[in-house]
Amino acid sequence: MWEDWLAPDGSQVKSAAIITTQPNELMARLHNRMPVILPPDAYARWLEPEPRQPADLQRLLAPYPAEAMSAYPVSALVNSPANDQPACTAPAG
Repeated sequence: MWEDWLAPDGSQVKSAAIITTQPNELMARLHNRMPVILPPDAYARWLEPEPRQPADLQRLLAPYPAEAMSAYPVSALVNSPANDQPACTAPAG
């Protein structure tokens, strides 16, 4: 979900939303929710332009399988949006 609009002062504003769900076993150690990650076989269904009932898509909003993910410590650089650089996702240490 995203929107691109003009603010009252005429400046362009780009905004986006992240849909979250309950965490899987891996992420539950870090936080009480996680972003929804769609598996590739769900992309077409999610992006289908035809109107659908919310219940039709609700089952896609499930936690991603923990076994398909990995986690590792990163630098404190990640704590500031001013640090938009690859080092934010590099393993710390």
